[in-house]
Amino acid sequence: MGLITIHHFQSHHGFCRGPLRKRVDLVYQNLGNLSSSYYNVPNYTFVAPVIGFLAYDPNRSSASYGLIELHLLSDDPIIVRFPNISTHEDGNVTMKCVRFDVNGTLEFSNVTVKSSCIGRRQGHFSVVVPYQPNQAIRKNYWVMGIAAGVVGLVLLLVIGILAYRWIKGKRIKKMERSSERSEGLDTIWVGRSRMPFASGIRTQPAIENSYLP
Repeated sequence: MGLITIHHFQSHHGFCRGPLRKRVDLVYQNLGNLSSSYYNVPNYTFVAPVIGFLAYDPNRSSASYGLIELHLLSDDPIIVRFPNISTHEDGNVTMKCVRFDVNGTLEFSNVTVKSSCIGRRQGHFSVVVPYQPNQAIRKNYWVMGIAAGVVGLVLLLVIGILAYRWIKGKRIKKMERSSERSEGLDTIWVGRSRMPFASGIRTQPAIENSYLP
């Protein structure tokens, strides 16, 4: 038997349907941008859509219509070729193939040449990379941190100046009250300055000798 292709799935020797059946329905799925809505790989990010193929037995009643397991006719695996894989910013990150089994388990494998994955059972497949925070987001965090630091320093400087002026004014008032208690001279305000003032008593003139020549 030659190469059998089902959309992005290829098998060199085909599949075995198991027990004898007159008909088997093969369903192909490409979840595209909705991949992360239906499937999740903890600590990983999708760089390719989730695609899959499943086999159903249409001869069963609607109540028991369900999946059937296909088996490979040889040791050659299924080749899964993805329509598009997003190029990751960090070239050092290793991409991984992941297969979602119908029972909910995950199976990881290495990406082969030409951005393909291999498998030996039906299911859903995709390509993932380890999750890393976006570089732009990390840069924004740095900018926000620096801005917050500058604002904090300015606030500390303003608070320091205000505290210095308040303490200085308090000391001046204390000195003024102390001087008022000790000084004998009166004081007057000239503008905003307080000046000492001596109240003068003028001596009244008096005739020392009433003799007139």
